[in-house]
Amino acid sequence: MPGLMLLDTPSLYFRAFYGIPESMTAPDGMPVNAVRGLIDMIGTLVRGHAPDELVACMDADWRPAFRVAAIPSYKAHRVAEGDQEQVPDTLVPQVPVIEAVLDAVGVARVGVPGYEADDVIGTCAARATGAVDIVTGDRDLFQLVDDARPCRVLYTVKGIRNLQTIDEAEVTAKYGIPGRAYADYATLRGDPSDGLPGVPGVGDKTAAALITRFGSLEAMLAALDEGVTDGFPAGSRTKIIKARDYLAVAPAVVRVAHDAPLPDLDMARPVKPRDPEALVALADRYDLDGPLNRLLATLAG
Repeated sequence: MPGLMLLDTPSLYFRAFYGIPESMTAPDGMPVNAVRGLIDMIGTLVRGHAPDELVACMDADWRPAFRVAAIPSYKAHRVAEGDQEQVPDTLVPQVPVIEAVLDAVGVARVGVPGYEADDVIGTCAARATGAVDIVTGDRDLFQLVDDARPCRVLYTVKGIRNLQTIDEAEVTAKYGIPGRAYADYATLRGDPSDGLPGVPGVGDKTAAALITRFGSLEAMLAALDEGVTDGFPAGSRTKIIKARDYLAVAPAVVRVAHDAPLPDLDMARPVKPRDPEALVALADRYDLDGPLNRLLATLAG
């Protein structure tokens, strides 16, 4: 399905880092496992899906202030010093190399101050005029699935060579909710990995039952305000009432932005390097000849 492919780049390079031994090093001994792994991932994705456009979406801000202001626990357990994210020491110096490689190859790379990669993906997807594939290991992005556009997620939970295609039917099959209702479901259930508490006492099954019954979080809260009692699983109505303050702010945290101020982008998939000299220098310094040659052959083909 040629169209626009959006890469959740941090998700992919973390997967590469943990999936490839750190014994993969540059001539000076610096680990380049994440760099090499990401390059090969992109080659595999292009070879398998042949997108017309390709964007590497980045975290310019991994913990945006607007989300922390709404829910202070948001990703708080992943803070190292100051407001820096806990990142393995041997991955930190690889990220600038990844950015330099993407730029030299000519893959559009974009991060927006004050926003996460998810928000860049959401905005690019909202602006797209054709089919969209989102490559990620993050379930949060299931909220963007939309069969009508179409927009789907290529989920990396089983590896880049065994991607799971997530469309509306798959969201329904996995969670028992309407295909476009993942954000509302996640708001109710919460997500410990992101420090989102959810509604105390409301787990997966109750959250799915509520969203299926009412169709959306907004409709459920409207029913609550109108005094409706039918459709609330046993005990859940009281729990929702007690969590109204949380539910007033949580949607803005859970839902990805669709209006991040993106710069002008040339999203066209490159067929030749943008900066051949810089690419040769990077290949020599970090011993990237093999993966870069494979990627360039794929892009040219």
